Amino acid sequence: MAVKVLIPTPLQTLTRNQAVVECSANSVQEMLEDLERHCPGIKARICDDQGNLRRFVNFYVNSEDIRFLDGTATPLKDGDEVSIIPAIAGG
Repeated sequence: MAVKVLIPTPLQTLTRNQAVVECSANSVQEMLEDLERHCPGIKARICDDQGNLRRFVNFYVNSEDIRFLDGTATPLKDGDEVSIIPAIAGG
């Protein structure tokens, strides 16, 4: 099952400068594991030491925030688009 993952610019050094990566996964958690297999080191940038998503990184499946779905257990289907959006602070 192929899903498209949109990679933010700061993480593209880990994806060989690709802005879009295809993964095979049935859930966001599986997508994270597949992404790590193909782009070693990326999971450490978006997950903490316990494997939980970092608070400053938001994930959207087809424009819906996974925090309002099933978190990393959110199911994925063929053709879904997952966006990784780092939070930006400033002032």
